Amino acid sequence: MSSGVPLNWYAVLLVVAAVATWVLTFPARRIAVQIGYVAQPDERKVHRRVTPQSGGVAMFLGMLVAWALAASVPALAPLFRGTSEPLGLLLGASAIFVVGLIDDFRDMSAPAKVAGQVLAATILYFMGVTWFQFKVPLAGLVQLSPEWTPLLTALWVIAITNAVNLIDGLDGLAAGVVAIASGALAVYGLHLQHLGNLPVDNIGPLIAVVTCGICLGFLPHNFHPAKIFMGDAGALLLGLLMAASTMLIGGRSAGAVGGVAARSGETYFFFAPLFIPFFILGVPIVDMAFAFIRRTANRTGFSTPDKNHLHHRLLRLGHGHRRSVLILWAWTVLLSGLVLFPLYISSVNAFIPFGALALGVILYTLFHPSIRRQAEADEAPVADGPASPPGEVRADVGGGGDGHAGAVTPGKDDAGGGRTAAAATVSDL
Repeated sequence: MSSGVPLNWYAVLLVVAAVATWVLTFPARRIAVQIGYVAQPDERKVHRRVTPQSGGVAMFLGMLVAWALAASVPALAPLFRGTSEPLGLLLGASAIFVVGLIDDFRDMSAPAKVAGQVLAATILYFMGVTWFQFKVPLAGLVQLSPEWTPLLTALWVIAITNAVNLIDGLDGLAAGVVAIASGALAVYGLHLQHLGNLPVDNIGPLIAVVTCGICLGFLPHNFHPAKIFMGDAGALLLGLLMAASTMLIGGRSAGAVGGVAARSGETYFFFAPLFIPFFILGVPIVDMAFAFIRRTANRTGFSTPDKNHLHHRLLRLGHGHRRSVLILWAWTVLLSGLVLFPLYISSVNAFIPFGALALGVILYTLFHPSIRRQAEADEAPVADGPASPPGEVRADVGGGGDGHAGAVTPGKDDAGGGRTAAAATVSDL
């Protein structure tokens, strides 16, 4: 079976999206400084100089360039013919981008931001970018009723956009995680199309490819030390693109055709594509779940910033900025590998549940709340006590994305060539 669209065109779109975003980020940096669209340094932030935070603008424009090319290529015409979904994706992405842009300039309240996310989700729903069905193990195909589809679409968009926004706390973290996750999702979706279990005119893989491309193009500017931040405009945009692509792939795939599932080695994931997003987006989703449980237990609002995200914990374990980012990238690769291996290597099927369980146990062990309690005990003020040793993390509470909270005392950045960071910080929201 064939995907209907030559794979080389997806590769072209990936490169175009990456190059366009990379090129557009240069003027975005210059213009941001001129108009004051910048993050000012202070004692709570990682950067020591005024840093543009207009990366989301370059990413949005890079997405538009790639989308325009896709719409003009005859080979990709089946994806745009007779459907409102491509336009719906653009309108929804534009709405969430504007919400993030306003938040970057005016610091919107949590209810206002959620309202903007609901607006974007509503646009997606009415334009057809939504779930149709779920495949649940042992329960078979579950068709979604019209009454539930709008609510599930809104909840999913809110969840994924906030998950991506929450991990945008270290230079390159969010862009790298989403690049890996969207790349894995694109491979998965294209493979399902090849098997005939996902319609060839499904735009989910196309969205995932473009998302991966804009992240790859932005990363050279954003990796530590970042020359530009993506801001909420970029984080919310990436979240919406991932939400849309996972809904279109996970909520549209059909049942097994002629025993293909058994032959392809997709015993677990073929029959439950609903679970795929929870693997490829495992890092941000776990981080968001921990934050929800933690803040509920502390009786604080979900939008209340704290200092216990996964990247905070890695810093408290003694990892530097770059190493913490690389560790979380590695986790995303491992979780995505659990999705992709069964597609090509049937012999690993029996080990998938145990592998997922092992990863969960390791993740829980490494980031157990006891680490938090020990860190808080270490941070207790001592009168006339000695100064903090090099590399010790000082978890000052703060808010804002792109490295805006949780100071690290002076110490050696393990991947920064011995550079001393006088006020290295991590972000929260």
